[in-house]
Amino acid sequence: MVSQNRQREIKSSGCSMYGPDELLVANQINRYAIGDRNKLKYNNDGSLDIYIQNMNPGKEKESNWLPAGKEGFSLTMRIYWPKEEFLNGTWKIPPVKVTGK
Repeated sequence: MVSQNRQREIKSSGCSMYGPDELLVANQINRYAIGDRNKLKYNNDGSLDIYIQNMNPGKEKESNWLPAGKEGFSLTMRIYWPKEEFLNGTWKIPPVKVTGK
């Protein structure tokens, strides 16, 4: 899961999921990337949780789900029009956190 409050640091971004074969991960909802163009649900404090996992996290969290394969994976984040806080290093992309198995 990735949790972050990034609305003020970057104008546009997206994260793509790749499998060990370096191809996009096939999945049941045909979602290969997630980002600001998706209808994401933000937390009350303005932060954003992205669920990166193989199993569907449930209807309440599905809008923020980036399906992962059962094997290893890699994420590629694209940032467009970054603001000064990102460029000068005062804001960093939060790490992916393992929250359960």
